[in-house]
Amino acid sequence: MAHINRRFIDKHWLVFVLRGGLATVFGFMALFGALTDLGLTISVISVFLLGLGIIDAISALYNSNKKHGWVTSVIDALVDIVAALALLFLAQNDLVAGLVIIAIYTFISGAIDIFHGFLSTVDPTDRFIRILAGILGCIMGLVIINAGYFEVMTFIRFFGAYMLIVGVTSMIYGVHNREQKIEDSVARKQARKSTSKKTTKKKK
Repeated sequence: MAHINRRFIDKHWLVFVLRGGLATVFGFMALFGALTDLGLTISVISVFLLGLGIIDAISALYNSNKKHGWVTSVIDALVDIVAALALLFLAQNDLVAGLVIIAIYTFISGAIDIFHGFLSTVDPTDRFIRILAGILGCIMGLVIINAGYFEVMTFIRFFGAYMLIVGVTSMIYGVHNREQKIEDSVARKQARKSTSKKTTKKKK
């Protein structure tokens, strides 16, 4: 059976796939030069982060009737939405502020992934995926905020590379999470059948 701590992660597997798909598209665009105008790039990043926030907000609303698990979706949504609004309203005419916001967002996202990697699952595949993405996020965040001698678009490509990694790992994580839920369902059915058979034998 799957080993997932539902107190920390109770998102539908499709949430990870949707977030991963969106991050992959943006990461590919930023990394391979489809975005060349910095002002436009900042706007696109704002919309992209807002999209991630909306996905997690919907996930939190979906899980709001549960007593656990939804809090992390709210936190993820807030981080994405706050970063999106900060870029949209504070960084349009201030490139330094934009890069600082992107760096802080990347670092915080990485730290959240590390947190989830250690606490939300004991499955080795899931743990490796989340912790690896988290470490890369923290490193990318520090690189973006400290490497002041790089050209501005280089920062964007760093962020794009991180998002591409996050996108791919999120989709893998989502698919694997789906497989785990199927395994859990099968295991529970088998356990119920086994219990039913034992009960029937005792009655005889």
